[in-house]
Amino acid sequence: MILSSTNTLENKQIISYNGLVTGESLIGSNVYKDLFSGVRDVVGGRTSRYEVEIQKARELALDSMKMKAEELDANAIIGLKISYNNLGGTMGNTILVTAYGTAITYK
Repeated sequence: MILSSTNTLENKQIISYNGLVTGESLIGSNVYKDLFSGVRDVVGGRTSRYEVEIQKARELALDSMKMKAEELDANAIIGLKISYNNLGGTMGNTILVTAYGTAITYK
């Protein structure tokens, strides 16, 4: 399945616009992870644990969106956008990753 942030596909003829598709994924962190992350930031390290978790969440959101597009008989998604939102929480943060775009069929 082709994923594109553009509104067209170069050298491809769009046959049908099949509808909006979305995929969501939530990742949570707790106080201990936040504390450790803050210490690493102070000493100049990268918070690779968070990076890995965000990558996993993004892939889950994209996979979910692709499955929904396939259910609409689409073979591509255009206008792809990905957003990240901090939902907060009492014991840490919850991050919502949302992927969305237009499912299309091209020839």
